[in-house]
Amino acid sequence: MIEEKGMERSKLECNDSERGGRSEGATNLGRKEQRIMDCETLWEIAKTEVEKRESDEHESDGVEVGEKSVFFMGSKNGGKTTIILRCLDRDEPPKPTLALEYTYGRRAKGHNTPKHIAHFWELGGGTSLLDLITIPITSDTLWTFSIVLVVDLSKPNELWPTIENLLQVTKNHIDKVIRKLGKTNSKAASEMRQKMWNNMQKNHPDHELIDPFPIPLVIIGSKYDIFQDFDSEKRKIICKTLRFVAHYYGASLMFTSKSEALLLKIRGVINHLAFGIDKSKSLCVDQNKPLFITAGLDSLSQIGSPLVSDNDIGKLHAHSPMELWKKVYEKLFPPKNINTLKDIRDPARDPQYAESEVDEMRVHKDQELEQYKRNSSKSWKQIEFDSGT
Repeated sequence: MIEEKGMERSKLECNDSERGGRSEGATNLGRKEQRIMDCETLWEIAKTEVEKRESDEHESDGVEVGEKSVFFMGSKNGGKTTIILRCLDRDEPPKPTLALEYTYGRRAKGHNTPKHIAHFWELGGGTSLLDLITIPITSDTLWTFSIVLVVDLSKPNELWPTIENLLQVTKNHIDKVIRKLGKTNSKAASEMRQKMWNNMQKNHPDHELIDPFPIPLVIIGSKYDIFQDFDSEKRKIICKTLRFVAHYYGASLMFTSKSEALLLKIRGVINHLAFGIDKSKSLCVDQNKPLFITAGLDSLSQIGSPLVSDNDIGKLHAHSPMELWKKVYEKLFPPKNINTLKDIRDPARDPQYAESEVDEMRVHKDQELEQYKRNSSKSWKQIEFDSGT
């Protein structure tokens, strides 16, 4: 506004000079034209300066200063919303996630620096809404996308199906997006495939034995406060299995609970994914403590072999290391029947989402629909009767 007023004054001064030039006669014509040219030049300079400032402000809110997306998925009631709220410093009680929810946060890396934007997506329903995974992951967002898989440590029989279903669908979709990208921009697709190895050292001994996830992946084991009371042998099996899965996919692995200290460590990891803030370099592989292993710092030699006898390994008929670990784990923790297609409960009739006005309108519309169906049925019967006569 200040610049605009200044410009208006400049134009008025130009007009005054022009009027004064007319009274002086033809001898001052050259001087008047020069003043007009100077004023027009000043106006152009001011206009250019304002446009430049507006452009700079626009860029400070865009991708240029840092814009990333983090997609939370995992066990139903596993604590995904709690982690998101904690990372965004929002002091509010978590609500059940209905389907696919979105929120965002802004944060600056330092003093007098532009705020970075982070988009947070959360998939509800455990493994019941797999089709929604494809919505936020596109060729435009893939470059700055990360996956956070939260698994409930207190339900070991659901761990493997949850991990397998969610990661398989997500990986298949990402591979499809990259292949599609390769048809129009082969260089970008090649860079995307190379990017997945960034967390692994080139001379890592397991370089040829793992298959990194296409985009950054963090696996979080929640409810450690319940898990720590499990039998030590069960904890050992679960820890080794999760370490193998995380290492095979080039992912980070960490456990958390309601403990403030653990939540702060998780918050640091998420802040790194969302805002590019420096990540923690701490490491804990002790099964008697909450695991905290950054991607690329584990190894198959440290993890060890699956806890099964040599005789049983021959009977399992596994065709890959991942299949071997799966069969060993599911032998000890048989998976429960999980409905991966849809949740049988109708969210529209869930009392926690009750809204009197909406519910009344829903009942009214349902009645109208039923009446329409009855009328349509009568019409078709009448048509059949008429055609028969």
